[in-house]
Amino acid sequence: MNQPLAYVHPGAKIAKNVVIEPFTTIHNNVVIGEGTWIGSNVTIMEGARIGKNCNIFPGSVISAVPQDLKFQDEETIVKIGDNTTLREYVTINRGTVDKGKTVVGENCLIMAYCHIAHDCVVGDNCIFSNNSTLAGHVTVGNHVILAGMTAVHQFCTIGQHAFITGGSLVRKDVPPFVKGAREPMSYVGINSIGLRRRGFKSEKIREIQNIYRILYQKNFNNTQAARLIEAEMEATNERDEILQFIKNSKRGIMKGYFSN
Repeated sequence: MNQPLAYVHPGAKIAKNVVIEPFTTIHNNVVIGEGTWIGSNVTIMEGARIGKNCNIFPGSVISAVPQDLKFQDEETIVKIGDNTTLREYVTINRGTVDKGKTVVGENCLIMAYCHIAHDCVVGDNCIFSNNSTLAGHVTVGNHVILAGMTAVHQFCTIGQHAFITGGSLVRKDVPPFVKGAREPMSYVGINSIGLRRRGFKSEKIREIQNIYRILYQKNFNNTQAARLIEAEMEATNERDEILQFIKNSKRGIMKGYFSN
């Protein structure tokens, strides 16, 4: 780690085998786990908690203060899980008094120029393609893929195993296991390819498809569809997760597909 052209504050806690490239600045109150590589010209500010075996590419800025005019310099953090890669010029802001932290899970790939704002919580095994942006207070489940230039409105929730196509504007909550596309963003089917890659059996994929046919293709409103799903579909973890997501949605879920 002894890189004379990098600045590391004496109060930072850096594991012995962390590699820090030239012209990087690491502030006070930072913790970096074993095996992590920090590229050149990275800035890691107060409150960063970076896990083991992460890779942070040049130009990234981690744990800068929130871009929130209500922020009063409260002590908050950014937490990045093990084995996560942040590509060039990724920016992740620390939390506010709302949650106290911004979280990115384990085994994520956050590609170049992505922005994750204050109080976001991103699950494990997520992939955000270039220029994807989360506004504040966004929650993203595990195994979510955002294609390039996706923009997510503040306070939205994206369920696990969802796939959002490139250039999408996410203004409503996106239920688990689905694909979102078009403008305005709509349900265009379930993420069957992603589910197969992650070991979901054909019977389970059909079950999820049947649930979403009731929700999106039978001309019911969400309350009617949820009642019918609960009454007619066998109780499974996936069924209950979808029903709970609909019930808990504060912004409302994205609309169904229309051909016109």
